[in-house]
Amino acid sequence: MAGLQHSLALNKNLDQRARERFTSSMRAWVLTDLASQMQSDYEVAREADGAHHESGEAVHQFLKQRGLFKWYSSLRCATQELVWQSVLCAIESDPESIARISSFRGTEHGGSLELSAAIAMPAYSEEMDVHLMPGNYQGGPGDGAEAGAVYDNGLDVFSFGVMGENLDDIGHSMANFCRLKWPDLNPQLIVDVGCTIGHNTVPWKQTFPHARVHGLDIAAPCLKYGHARAEALGIAIDFKQAACDELPYDTDSVDVVFSSMFLHELPAELIKKFFNEAYRVLKPGGILINMELPPNDALGAYEAFYLDWDCFYNNEPFYKGFRDLSYPGLCTDAGFSAEEFFQATMPRFTYVSESEFADSACSDAAFDADTGRLSDTITWYAFGARKAGALA
Repeated sequence: MAGLQHSLALNKNLDQRARERFTSSMRAWVLTDLASQMQSDYEVAREADGAHHESGEAVHQFLKQRGLFKWYSSLRCATQELVWQSVLCAIESDPESIARISSFRGTEHGGSLELSAAIAMPAYSEEMDVHLMPGNYQGGPGDGAEAGAVYDNGLDVFSFGVMGENLDDIGHSMANFCRLKWPDLNPQLIVDVGCTIGHNTVPWKQTFPHARVHGLDIAAPCLKYGHARAEALGIAIDFKQAACDELPYDTDSVDVVFSSMFLHELPAELIKKFFNEAYRVLKPGGILINMELPPNDALGAYEAFYLDWDCFYNNEPFYKGFRDLSYPGLCTDAGFSAEEFFQATMPRFTYVSESEFADSACSDAAFDADTGRLSDTITWYAFGARKAGALA
């Protein structure tokens, strides 16, 4: 855990940094060592019981009575809450930095920020703190950027060093996957929907420097922070407050629609509306790519259970419902042809050579125990479709 590598990083004393390092290390132990022990305990107990489980939910019900599952779940919830508590101390002790970020409207590097009072947070988001994050993406009272700062600093602790130097490896991996898979792609407009603070928006501009890159979200505090962050990195991103079911673009006007760990936070009806909108705004030959966890029907029962854990214990109520959907069906129902559907697993782009990345990412998707599981050997999963027709 190296700490945030941009000029918005908060002033943190030795005690604060130690608190964050402890929390990050504890979380890594829970998700690696303790998780492995829980799986071993499951295999032993299942064999002794003579049980055979066809689904993740069957595994879940079997494990509920196991002491190690209870221990794992309790510690994972506790460390999740510690993540946010550890960074709130730094944010509360540095109000000057938060005030500066909240009021920032600079455009020195060509980016912009467009907010709309007409955009409201949906009720399901207002009513809970997603992944136990205090105040959720919209934060508390006021119109500052605190929620963005909480998310940025919290993700740094949460990910224990496996998401890239600026927590942006997912964006680099997805953008370079598109660059390598479709060498004819020369995007003029790329849209990241549900961008939060733009961790994975910025890499699209770095990969396709001649394109205009937009980051869309409904949470104003995250967009404010994202704009200041992108400008601090010297990258021109246009941040816009907008809803995923009413994308602010003309039909056939966007080259790439991207989302990252976004769909599982939406109810199924809204997911389908987003796919319809993505199809509408994409140009012929344009690409919809979503980084997510793989679908349940592609995994074994234990892996499905493990990746659905958040749905039951981490304030992610739509998690399992999304992963139970047909990913190809989401695309074809929106208008994409079945032949244009794709899915891929890939190593982390900023951790491997380009040739190693290309060899893996552009081959057929192969799921393994590391796909979607936060660890030093994690592989990312992506799916989507290319809209039929030739690029302009």
